[in-house]
Amino acid sequence: MNRPLRHIAVFCGVLVLALLARVTWVQFIQGDELANDPNNRRVKIEAFSYPRGNIIVGGQPVTGSVPTSGDFKYKRTYKDGPMYAPVTGFASQALGTSFLEGTYNKVLSGKDDRLALKNAKDIVTGEKPRGGDVITTIDPKAQKAAYKGLTDLNAKGAVVALDPRNGRVLALASTPSYDPSTFAGISNADGRKFKALEAEKAKPLNNRALRETYAPGSTFKILTAAAALEHGVVSDINASSGAPAPYQLPQSSTKVGNDVAGAPCDKASLKTGMQWSCNNVFLDAALKVGKDNMRETAQKFGFNENVYDKDLGDLLATKSLYPKELDKPQTALTGMGQGSLTSTPMQMAMVVAGLANDGKVMMPHLVDEVRASDLSTIEKAEPKMMSQAVSSGTAKKVQEMMEYTVNEGTAEKAAIDGVTVGGKTGTAQHGANVNDERPYAWFVSYAKQSDGSSPVAVAVFVDPSDMSIPRSEIAGGKLGGPIAKSVMEAVLKK
Repeated sequence: MNRPLRHIAVFCGVLVLALLARVTWVQFIQGDELANDPNNRRVKIEAFSYPRGNIIVGGQPVTGSVPTSGDFKYKRTYKDGPMYAPVTGFASQALGTSFLEGTYNKVLSGKDDRLALKNAKDIVTGEKPRGGDVITTIDPKAQKAAYKGLTDLNAKGAVVALDPRNGRVLALASTPSYDPSTFAGISNADGRKFKALEAEKAKPLNNRALRETYAPGSTFKILTAAAALEHGVVSDINASSGAPAPYQLPQSSTKVGNDVAGAPCDKASLKTGMQWSCNNVFLDAALKVGKDNMRETAQKFGFNENVYDKDLGDLLATKSLYPKELDKPQTALTGMGQGSLTSTPMQMAMVVAGLANDGKVMMPHLVDEVRASDLSTIEKAEPKMMSQAVSSGTAKKVQEMMEYTVNEGTAEKAAIDGVTVGGKTGTAQHGANVNDERPYAWFVSYAKQSDGSSPVAVAVFVDPSDMSIPRSEIAGGKLGGPIAKSVMEAVLKK
């Protein structure tokens, strides 16, 4: 072979090797990345070529798949879409997936490696492929009660209900909401609907239960009380606090009054302070506990950390904030749930659930089980304790005060005949100058069974900015109390 031919042969050999190397790189190194690329139309076509698995609530699917024309053979449908949207999220041919539809996309689309054996059997038997199912912890009656309570008010808001014993999420509602079915396709109409939802002032696409934070107001007083007891600032819940009303903030001329006219708040005990939501008692308690001990207790309940479903999921709720750098006036204000303190409704549900569970905070989880289409279990959630936030003795004293507040105080709207209920109201000021905006209304509560255990704890958040009621009528007990009661009754089957 002459020299030019040898050069050409070597050059061609190098090209072949380069091609083989590139093919190997694309197939084995970049394969997953390319397969999951949102711009890969072939992947999308294949993903919607057969029915998607379902999200299950109370043994029944709240999702489905229907045949369509065009390249995408199946489109997602939703039952009671607006009620369950904060749980399911959406699966759209054009816009992708969110929340459970996104977190469990591989399972629902049948691409999870754990479904490979089942998929192989389907190929052999000729059975039509289908994704796996995600079984949630949601109680359908509790979810309905939560959603109805918020929509009856015609308010922006959220409800979270937990089982304190194991962390199961029993209800997860956010309003205003949206129907994921309306933009599940790939048409121009679907795109216009999604853009319209994005542009709405009320922000229906926002998950207020999990992904937005607000000043928790007086509901945070249950955590302040727990911190004061746990750190020895208070030993007798019936002893005078010595805190004058109104209460002058340290290093300031500002005096903070109380909301309930005529309430016996001056130098009131911790128990009476809880009963009438006396700001002075809890401002003074937080100041005496100190910012570091207050923050330590808050963190044991979950503050300053994102909330994850450790077993089966990804991010469940964004972090609530108890700030690190606080001066004395700011520390005092956190005692009544104001200042720079913020919380998601999920976080306040975790606080009340932890106290109802004798100080044990369980890791919240929204998914109970993941199943293949043949109903075989491929993953099962196990309850996990997040922390012993406070001692059992401390928790029981806070329970005593919360139950007294329902029976003899401001939380009477949550009372259920024949059931022991503990509760706390909250009204949170906010805005650039604190009182610029209409205040938020909060309510937290739990119900006990005859054996003393609690199967349900609830946090209700209401933003009345669009409601046509006088500012004087905005209160956690009036707006949130009845919703919390109906959710607890649904769980208790009352």
